[in-house]
Amino acid sequence: MSTIEFIGLTKQYKDLKAVDNLTAKVEAGRITGFLGPNGAGKSTSLRCLLGLATASSGEALIEGKPYHQLAEPLKRVGAVLDSQGFNAALTAKQNLLVICAAAGIDDSRVLPLLELVELGHAVNKRTKGYSLGMKQRLALAAALLGDPDILVLDEPANGLDPIGIAWLREFLRNLANQGKTILVSSHQLAELQHTVDDVIIVNHGKLIAAGNAKEIMAGQSLEEAFLRLIGVAA
Repeated sequence: MSTIEFIGLTKQYKDLKAVDNLTAKVEAGRITGFLGPNGAGKSTSLRCLLGLATASSGEALIEGKPYHQLAEPLKRVGAVLDSQGFNAALTAKQNLLVICAAAGIDDSRVLPLLELVELGHAVNKRTKGYSLGMKQRLALAAALLGDPDILVLDEPANGLDPIGIAWLREFLRNLANQGKTILVSSHQLAELQHTVDDVIIVNHGKLIAAGNAKEIMAGQSLEEAFLRLIGVAA
């Protein structure tokens, strides 16, 4: 079953076509890497998927519906698009409690999730004192508050050190092993090679390749296959 589907998705900004007739599927219970150079249209596609931008044509669907038609969307889809959206004057715990109150989520999930993302030592620290890596972990906790089956992550490794990146790999795999579907956009190709089951590769807003990661790599590293497919000499 496809939990996420882009169907002819196009997004035009004046003279720039950020996404150009993108059609691709994300299968349930798998980790799919969404890959492409800067400006390839990845973030715009994710924003259309989550109802933060309106497609010029085509559709981006979650379980067959646009995001705004989902009942209790935070309990269906967790997203990390920007780790800077927290109230800097509030603690990590307070920020997550605000989200719970707004979304009707049981606030008993807050402390266990902060422990899960290894922020248990900083639950009562104001987020203005958080490093970028800590904010990324907090954003992951926020995405998981509603215990969603689907996660959409844009550059979740941004700001993480090598230990944090290794932690993220194991964290995402554990979630997938629980049956969650994960779509992750990232430039960390060497790391994603050890994480993803499938890939969607875009360039200049257009689909270049999609499918099983091992088949697309065809014996190469993910970075080598990516450069080959987008027409850059390795």
